[in-house]
Amino acid sequence: MSAPRAAGTEARLFGFRRVALWSGLALAAVLAALATTVVLLNLRGEAPIRGDLPPPAASAAQLDRGRYLAIAGNCAGCHTARGGAAYAGGRGIETPFGTLYAGNLTPDPLTGLGQWNADHFWRALHHGRSRNGRLLYPAFPYTSFTQVTREDSDALFAWLQSLPPVTQANRPHTLRFPYDTQVALAVWRALFFRPAEFVPEPGRSAEHNRGAYLVQGLGHCIACHGSRNTLGATDVSRGLAGGMLPGENWYAPALDAPHEAGVAGWPLQDIVALLKTGRTEHGSVLGPMAEVVYRSTQHMSDADLQAMALYLKELPQQPAPPAPTQPPHRNVSLLARGEKIYAQQCAWCHGDQGQGEPGAFPPLAGNRAVNLANPVNLVQVVRRGGYPPATEGNPRPYGMPPFGHVLSDEDIAAVLSYVRSSWGNTGAEVTLREVMQR
Repeated sequence: MSAPRAAGTEARLFGFRRVALWSGLALAAVLAALATTVVLLNLRGEAPIRGDLPPPAASAAQLDRGRYLAIAGNCAGCHTARGGAAYAGGRGIETPFGTLYAGNLTPDPLTGLGQWNADHFWRALHHGRSRNGRLLYPAFPYTSFTQVTREDSDALFAWLQSLPPVTQANRPHTLRFPYDTQVALAVWRALFFRPAEFVPEPGRSAEHNRGAYLVQGLGHCIACHGSRNTLGATDVSRGLAGGMLPGENWYAPALDAPHEAGVAGWPLQDIVALLKTGRTEHGSVLGPMAEVVYRSTQHMSDADLQAMALYLKELPQQPAPPAPTQPPHRNVSLLARGEKIYAQQCAWCHGDQGQGEPGAFPPLAGNRAVNLANPVNLVQVVRRGGYPPATEGNPRPYGMPPFGHVLSDEDIAAVLSYVRSSWGNTGAEVTLREVMQR
């Protein structure tokens, strides 16, 4: 009896080993196929780099165009550290996955773009790959820059090559594992990035399509005004539907929603004025958008601003949210506390009825920025202050001083809850938790 039992056991073990072997081989084949797919998806559309491509012999017109394109793309905004040399990199970009540091764009041969050629630069913009072949993190928004034309890429590169070289080593990124690996980045790109080119929309005017090219490409507006998934990828299908700025605790409101920052109902000249000066009678830009106006859009041509304004005005609009069936709950004691704080700290500028002062202090009554579902911007402005940019059309902007040293978190929650529920405003109460999270 023992011999047959032993033989049966040995047969079963052999069967298990064979199943395990075939399962392992099948798993290895699947992993190899997936790895090959990821590699191919990361290489699609890339042309060979011409290593012998000579340095650009740019004309004055091309250099001037490149300088303008750098302004339109706000390249200095990320690639110039505070107090540092222009375009020499070093500015940290906070993300949920760690901090990335912008690279040196000057033509220094050791630390900048001095050994790059126009093909390398085009590949970086269009495919998100560095000179040495390493994949770039999408904090450098090649997901938008991929739409930039080769002609514009060459002009921008030629201008960057004309800058004074600055020897400044690029700071290494400080990302958490596994986000600091090229493997993880390759998988992310295979899932969420497709090299593309700008395609004019048939039936639209040349001006509209110029605006679309600037907003979608160099302007990379979706990088702030688009929503992101848990892996940081922009939801392109939702477009400019609003989103939180990673690492900055500001909400970039939807540009296609009349109850947020949509401008479909604005006169075209008012949209241009907002981009040019940072303010209109409808409101002012603050926070990160103030920096965009200060560094970029105020210096753009009127024709391009008009094109961008037209494109934004003609965006398909989201429907307004349904009106609540019941009035929102109001904490009477909280609102009483907020009313007292408002009278002491806010009414001097914004008025007893939230009416503001034309040309100086914005009204709070009926202000859609006050009524946003997400109150994060209000918390930021009350705590840290906020100023529109100084521009040629608004050289001495009125601004909001910080009150974080005067008001506690409880005070901020109370006064914002009062403002959001007064003078016809319909915003929900701001909780202490929401204030403490900012």
